Amino acid sequence: MIASDHGGVELKDALVAYLRERGEEVRDLGTTGTASVDYPDYARAVAERVSHGEAERGVLMCTNGIGMSIVANKFPGVRAALVHDVTEARMAREHNDANVLVLGGGMTGKFHARELLRIFLETPFAGGRHQRRVDKIADIEREIGLGPAKGAL
Repeated sequence: MIASDHGGVELKDALVAYLRERGEEVRDLGTTGTASVDYPDYARAVAERVSHGEAERGVLMCTNGIGMSIVANKFPGVRAALVHDVTEARMAREHNDANVLVLGGGMTGKFHARELLRIFLETPFAGGRHQRRVDKIADIEREIGLGPAKGAL
């Protein structure tokens, strides 16, 4: 699952092409042009599907990535990480089992974004002591009434 608002659409389109080159199945949830749209609608489209187990991972882009991150992390089971460099991309997966990658479309070059996405997709979760911490996140979601999402795996 991948989506962006108008501020990330150019980068999204480049990453969709990259993912297809890799042989990945890609579901592009929009937007398709540079006309102004509201980022919460696109963040929700991806995060809801990840939360419900319809997608294992997602990718989101807006101009700076902050808005998309805020919205995506409202959904139970979603661990969205706004990533700027390769270390953050690797650690988001290894330490946090992040399942949504967020990029700033106006701040991340296409080549760099491809590398961040590659690392995000290829890096496994380390488990161990990190599993305990991810479990605590899920416990917090349940305690405050956020999860798991109905129909989640």
